[in-house]
Amino acid sequence: MSDAIKQATLEYVTRLGDDSVVLGHRISEWVSYGPFLEEDIAYGNVALDYIGRARMYYSYAAELADDGRTEDDFAYMRSDRDYRNMLLMEMPRGDFAYSQVRQLLADAYATVMLPELVKSKDQTIAAVAAKAIKETKYHLRRSRDWVLRLGDGTEESHQRTQKAVDQLWGYTHELFDMDETEQLLADNGIGVDVSKLRDAWHAMVSEILTTATLTVPDDSWAVRGGRTGYHTENLGHMLTEMQIVHRSHPGCQW
Repeated sequence: MSDAIKQATLEYVTRLGDDSVVLGHRISEWVSYGPFLEEDIAYGNVALDYIGRARMYYSYAAELADDGRTEDDFAYMRSDRDYRNMLLMEMPRGDFAYSQVRQLLADAYATVMLPELVKSKDQTIAAVAAKAIKETKYHLRRSRDWVLRLGDGTEESHQRTQKAVDQLWGYTHELFDMDETEQLLADNGIGVDVSKLRDAWHAMVSEILTTATLTVPDDSWAVRGGRTGYHTENLGHMLTEMQIVHRSHPGCQW
């Protein structure tokens, strides 16, 4: 592995870890606040899937960096400007409809991206993707069912769900952006050219939203910046909470 490919791979798996840990933490914020017990359990399980995924990506990042850092350093010892997660993942918990719509958008993305990532020539990345595919099938089934139930439910649930779709849609364009790092890895069979996946994602999401009697928004606005370290204020607040214990007791291990 050349130095350029190794550095790009380090950046790539760190990004994937950031997406996973941030969304996993957001999902975990529903534990004990779900509408009923089964949802508390479901939220906890989905959050653990994402946190487990982040651990695998960060562990591989630490191996590639080979500078003494561990997976904990990647998760707990970086500031918001160092994080490279997509903005969709860091948006606040919101109400139940908001979280379920965000989850649907993310699950549909994972559904079209992971089958391509599992083809990676990097065996570690491919192995993580293979495990995540199994989890994502459950995640998508759950988020799809909830969006259908909420969108085609009461007048209030419909309005809240449509509002969430409208508020989150502009953050989805970033899911399919490519920069030099990702293009280099895609060209070398390690990463995924996500720019080619938007049509499949859009068709999947549109079918679900239409079935739920929801309106698919137009593409009149878009927000980007997560991959270059420019985030909303929401991430800083979230990391403060997520990192406080580790930063208060540096060097401790559990």
